[in-house]
Amino acid sequence: MTFTDNAETSAVSSRRTFLGAATTALAVSAAGVTAQAADQVASGGPLSDLPITLPRTEFVYEAIFTLQDALEMGHSPFGDRRIINITGGEFAGPRIKGKVLPGGADRQLARQDGVRQLNALYELQADDGAVITVNNRVLIDRQPDGTQYAFSHIEITAPQGPHDWLNRRVFVGTLHSLKPKPMVLIRVFSLV
Repeated sequence: MTFTDNAETSAVSSRRTFLGAATTALAVSAAGVTAQAADQVASGGPLSDLPITLPRTEFVYEAIFTLQDALEMGHSPFGDRRIINITGGEFAGPRIKGKVLPGGADRQLARQDGVRQLNALYELQADDGAVITVNNRVLIDRQPDGTQYAFSHIEITAPQGPHDWLNRRVFVGTLHSLKPKPMVLIRVFSLV
């Protein structure tokens, strides 16, 4: 072994000792925070002293979709699958309006616990011709009082230009069936 090898071995040993001590310190610190957090959660309070500010929403648009009949795709380990093709529609809001392009689809999973999960991927065309892609993931459940719980989180991708503000927000939505018509109403809100 040369002097260089000995120095490198010593440096590696020192780093291991330092990293071991640092890891121990982090574990002790984390254990303290975890115990404190558990006490606060058990007492029903927040984990920090920061004031809780509830998110606000701002209406972005509502869209009415025309739909084909559901195509049943069979049972899976997760539940019954179906797909509903989107044939068109229109949308309008304070800053944007246009039409729903045909060709999108709503893939649905009817879980064994009664919950339905929807994943709708489609395009909107604004009046100025811009094409906007929307991925709307909805969870539908029946509340104990019989009312429907149907809320979504929505990803929107717009081209650069006058509608690129849609790329800079988090969106949530609601879903309302317009039966007996083969239509559905989606309302979209931005978190502000």
